[in-house]
Amino acid sequence: MQPARVLVAADKFKGSLTAVQVAERVTAGLQRVVPGLAVETLPVADGGDGTVAAAVAAGFERREVRVTGPLGESLTAAYALREGTAVVEMAEASGLQHLPDGVFAPLTSTTYGSGELLRAALDAGARTIVFGVGGSATTDGGAGMLAALGARFLNADGEPVGPGGGGLRDLASADLSGLDPRFKDVELVLASDVDNPLTGPKGAPTVYGPQKGATPEDVDTLDAALAHYASVLGPEQAELPGAGAAGGIGYGALVALGASFRPGIEIMLDVLGFSPALERATLVITGEGSLDEQTLHGKAPAGVAAAARAQNIDVVAVCGRLTLPPEALGRAGIRRAYALTALEPDPARCMAEAGPLLERVAASIARDFLI
Repeated sequence: MQPARVLVAADKFKGSLTAVQVAERVTAGLQRVVPGLAVETLPVADGGDGTVAAAVAAGFERREVRVTGPLGESLTAAYALREGTAVVEMAEASGLQHLPDGVFAPLTSTTYGSGELLRAALDAGARTIVFGVGGSATTDGGAGMLAALGARFLNADGEPVGPGGGGLRDLASADLSGLDPRFKDVELVLASDVDNPLTGPKGAPTVYGPQKGATPEDVDTLDAALAHYASVLGPEQAELPGAGAAGGIGYGALVALGASFRPGIEIMLDVLGFSPALERATLVITGEGSLDEQTLHGKAPAGVAAAARAQNIDVVAVCGRLTLPPEALGRAGIRRAYALTALEPDPARCMAEAGPLLERVAASIARDFLI
């Protein structure tokens, strides 16, 4: 009989533990019950915030660069690099985490810094760029990103339009001739768990604008502005899956940078080396902060479970909160889920004490599956 070897491939518990910390706590809990147990950790992400951290944990080199934040401020952002492959996370430059508490700028926040981050990856010699798009503070269709890479978006007077999606109302012409030519020779892959189109009832402004502080009037303004923008750059790409990702930055990458779209967890598992790690495992533990209906639509645990099930390897999940019934978990390939709220029902205390609680949950997994 093959000796037990556990692979911990979980995402972050947003607001309480990073994916690396989740892996550390699970390992500690397992080995408390089974001393000397072989545990391999591979923190994962689906393209949203935490994607660079997952790549670094998998052996990529962390690189830092000064870029423009979503409100125009200067900040330090990171990307990851290994052997010609860069992992770039737009949230590092243009994410909601860079907005002061309670401050939103739905009409003017810009993805300019994301373009600067992509250029830094090119300058470092990247030939393949995995562009994780999620967690954005922006709804500018990627116009800011493209401007940082050499595009010009002009109003009727020949002046640059203002920043953000609101400025695109005044767009009269777009000049893409100055775009960085290196993108012609680079594979750019959009990694996202969002397949929305750019505009319309399922588009970026309507579905995600309110999360970024957009009022109903702002949503209407942004939807009209992005539809106008797409009419200038190319309306066909606006309907492609992923065009609406991260406030439409997906559209900008698809229409102007030759990007391709892949589900975020799928490409990240490839990049992180999940398949060889899976071959060494007899049990996989995955998870994220909330296992809910969204999990089933391209989130990290669902991707991990699908890959493990294809190899007939058991999967269990850890989470802060669980709203999926056992039959839904089973269909996703997860044998059982362990929620921290089962130990501590108070949400605030559960988040504050997530680390010790997760160790206790992992000890239960060891007793249930490894003894």
